[in-house]
Amino acid sequence: MSVSPLVADATSHTPASPQQIDALAEGAAQLGFEIVEVSGTLDAIDEDSREQLRSLDALKAGARRILAANQSVSDAVAKVRDRTKVSEDMLHALVDEVRRTAPVTQELATWVAALETRIDDVADMLAKVRKSNEAITSIAGQVNILAINAKIEAARAGDAGRGFAVVAEEVNALSHKTSSAAKQISGQVENLSGWIDRLTEETRSYSRVANDVHSGATRTDEAVENVRESVEKTQTDAQEISDHAGDVRQSGDGFAPAFSKIGEGAADTATRINATRERLHTLIELSETLVQGTVAIGGASTDAPFIDRVLADAAELGRRLERAVSAGEIAETALFDRSYHPISGTDPVQLLAPYTDVTDRHFPEVQEAALAFDDRVVFCAAIDTNGYLPTHNKKFSRPQGRDPVWNAANARNRRIFDDRVGLKAGANTDPFLLQVYRRDMGGGAFMMMKDLSAPIHVNGRHWGGLRLAYKI
Repeated sequence: MSVSPLVADATSHTPASPQQIDALAEGAAQLGFEIVEVSGTLDAIDEDSREQLRSLDALKAGARRILAANQSVSDAVAKVRDRTKVSEDMLHALVDEVRRTAPVTQELATWVAALETRIDDVADMLAKVRKSNEAITSIAGQVNILAINAKIEAARAGDAGRGFAVVAEEVNALSHKTSSAAKQISGQVENLSGWIDRLTEETRSYSRVANDVHSGATRTDEAVENVRESVEKTQTDAQEISDHAGDVRQSGDGFAPAFSKIGEGAADTATRINATRERLHTLIELSETLVQGTVAIGGASTDAPFIDRVLADAAELGRRLERAVSAGEIAETALFDRSYHPISGTDPVQLLAPYTDVTDRHFPEVQEAALAFDDRVVFCAAIDTNGYLPTHNKKFSRPQGRDPVWNAANARNRRIFDDRVGLKAGANTDPFLLQVYRRDMGGGAFMMMKDLSAPIHVNGRHWGGLRLAYKI
C-alpha cells in the first residue's frame, strides 16, 4: 500500500515543503470544486424531487377530486334513477288511462257524426213539412175564395140556394180554421227549423271537437309512449353510468394506497437528499476553510493574485465611501440604511437603496478595472451585508426588457443575491473568503466559478463585501 508524500511527511514529523503546501492548496480547491459540482447536481435533484412531490400532491388532490366528483355523479344518478322510476310508473298509468279513453273518444266522435246525420234528416223532413204546409195554406185560401163565391151564388138563388149557402158557410169556416192551423204549423215549423239550424251548427262544432279530441288522444298516446320509452332509456343509461361510477370508485380505492406509498417513498427520498445536501454544504465550508488555511500558511495557489487584488480593491472602495461621507454626499446613517424600494415594472425585481446613487458614482472605476486584471474574471461587484448589489459591471447593468430570462442574465444590478454564496460574501469579516459555486446565469444555465470576496469597512464599520468571481 503506497503512502502519499504528505502522509509520509506527517508521520515522520517532517515539515511540509512549500511545494507540498501548494499541492495541498490546489487539492483543496479541486476538492471544493468537485463537492460544489456534486452539491449543484443534488440541488437540481432536490428541486426535481420537490417538484415531483408537488406534482404527486397535485395528482393525489386531483384523484380525490375525481373520486369526490364520481361520488357526486353516483349520488346524482341514484336520484335520477329514483325519480325516473316514479315517472315511469306514472307514465305507465297515464298510458293506460289514455288508451282506455281512446275508444270512448272514438265512440263520442262516431255518435256526434251520426247525430249530425240524423239532424240533417230531420231538417230535410221539416223542409218537406214546410212545403206541404205552404200547399195546405194555399189550398185553404183557394177554398176560402170558393166558399165566398158559393155564398154569393147562393144568395142570388134565393130560397133555392139557402141550403147551399149553409154548406158554403161551413166550408168558409173550415177554410179559415185550416188557414189558421196552417199558420200555426208554419210558425212552429219556423221555430223548430231555427232550433234545428242551431243544433246543426252546435253539432258540427261538437263533431270537430270530438274529432280533435280523438286525434289529440292519438297523438297524446304516441307522445306519452315516446316519453315512456325515453324514461326507460334514461333508466338504462343511469344504470350504465352507475356501473361505470362503481368501476371508477373501485379503481380509485385501488390506486389511492399506491399514491400514498409513492408519496411516502418520494418524501423519504427528498428528506435523504436534503440531508445529503446539508452535509455537502458542510463539506463545502470545510473545503473553503481548508483552502483559506493553506493559503494563510503560505500556499502559493493560483488564487493568490486574485486574493491580493480583491483585498486592495475592497480597501479602496471603503476609502471612497469614507470620503463620500466626509464630503457630505451621504450621511453615514443613510449609508448603513438597509431599506430597499422596488423599481416599478421590473422583472426580476430591482431595488433602490439610500446609497445606490453614491455607489453608482464611486464604484464603477474600481470594478471595471478588475475585469481587465485577468481573462478569467467574470465580474467584480460590491454587495452590502444582505447581499444587495447596487452597482454592477456595465455589461451586467443593461436596461431591462420584456423577457425576464434575458433580464436575469443581463440586468443583474440593483438586485438582492441572498443565496448561500452571496450572503456569506456580504457577511464575511475575515480578511478574505474563497468560495466555489455554480453561478446561475439565467435560463437554466450555470457556470462553475470561484467567488473571492473581501470585507468593505467604512470608518471601522462593516458595510459589506467586494466579490471577485472568476472561472475555474
